[in-house]
Amino acid sequence: MYRKDVNERSPLRILEKSSHGGLGRGNLGVAMARAGVGKTAFLVHVALDDLMRDRKVLHVSLDSPVDHVKSWYDAVFQDLVKTAELSDIAATQELINKNRIIQAYSLHGHGGGNEFSIAKLKNSVELLSAHAQFVPDVIMIDAFDWSRATLEEATELRDLAKQLNVELWMTALTHRHQTGPDVPDRVPPPCDRFANLISLVVFLQPVDKNLSVRLLKDHDSDVVCDTHLILHPDTMRLVDDRAPSAPASDLPPSAYTLLSGGAIGAEAEFGACAERYGLKEENYSFEGHPVARTRGLRLLTSEELRDGDVSLAYVSATMHRPYHQNPTLRKVLQSIWHQVNSSQEVFIIGVIQRDDTVKGGTGWAAELARHQGKPLHVYDQERRSWFTWNHTSRQWQASKPVITHSRFTGTGTRSLSDDGRAAIVELFASSFGPSRTGRSGPIKA
Repeated sequence: MYRKDVNERSPLRILEKSSHGGLGRGNLGVAMARAGVGKTAFLVHVALDDLMRDRKVLHVSLDSPVDHVKSWYDAVFQDLVKTAELSDIAATQELINKNRIIQAYSLHGHGGGNEFSIAKLKNSVELLSAHAQFVPDVIMIDAFDWSRATLEEATELRDLAKQLNVELWMTALTHRHQTGPDVPDRVPPPCDRFANLISLVVFLQPVDKNLSVRLLKDHDSDVVCDTHLILHPDTMRLVDDRAPSAPASDLPPSAYTLLSGGAIGAEAEFGACAERYGLKEENYSFEGHPVARTRGLRLLTSEELRDGDVSLAYVSATMHRPYHQNPTLRKVLQSIWHQVNSSQEVFIIGVIQRDDTVKGGTGWAAELARHQGKPLHVYDQERRSWFTWNHTSRQWQASKPVITHSRFTGTGTRSLSDDGRAAIVELFASSFGPSRTGRSGPIKA
């Protein structure tokens, strides 16, 4: 199949038909979803579709370095090569590289002088046009913080799309407490305040292991539209109804993210392995709680902690053991919810008890994974073996797991044994092969 045929069969053609032609030049479009659902992959898929049509794309990332963004492009492109049996691979890759520029900024004073602003973006486009003869047709802005945006900034973004005559695609993070478990019937927070400035709003919603794409706003229409798109969350490839559970592709390590808590013991070892192999980390904690990992550390606000609020009475009943009502324990359980909620697979180091629960506070991660139907693997330090939960038979089964999802939770006991440490090291080696540093043993502090 040639590049033109791939474009014609892209899921985006369905989206364009549903949205009366797509975003269009001079317009602002936003892809909205909760954390870990697939907003970056969606932007990359849209960008690749444009690049393969010989359109120029400027991709601006506000939360990842350039090499991480490029790894997403490589992963989605390789999936297209494999699934579409692309014939003109070399010519297409050359076209993509020629027409794409990736830039990385940061938000809110964390970029060492490279903080993002709309004025900086406009100046960058002018410089690229004047000195590199690069005039973008499409601009992607990933991870813009709409919750802090002002009406003036949103208006500037809309006006920028018009002034530059580009399609401006952005992402927006939503929260379950604001949208509920189902697809909202209108543009949800944090973009609801700016709905009149946004031409196209796409909402990405997990469906089992896949992703549903819905239109919440189509230019002048605010009616929710079912585009009938069910996609793989990592590559945005259409799910084949005949094999809905087939894996999407083999992604590079840099496209994976470990979600953890950064505490001493199992979480610290998961983090060390993630760094060694070039994976990203998101370590969820809260002010005043000690951590051993600061890479990717995210201190949750009071509002974010409430997203994961649970009744300790419910936890006690589920875990078959009492929990004392204390603020620190509640925050720990809330932060564990953040580790599991946006991940696609859960790995725990601990001990499986006779009632099938996992010992300790991290047992709550296992219960959340079971409740949400996510793949769950536990290394039992007493039996020195991995076990995987079978959701059908509701039993633990001996296993040799590998990491198969791009966002996965790695957590467990603070009392990590040598066998538990070796199990984590072996898990990463089995999943990713030789480490980026060429080392296979634990990193010494």
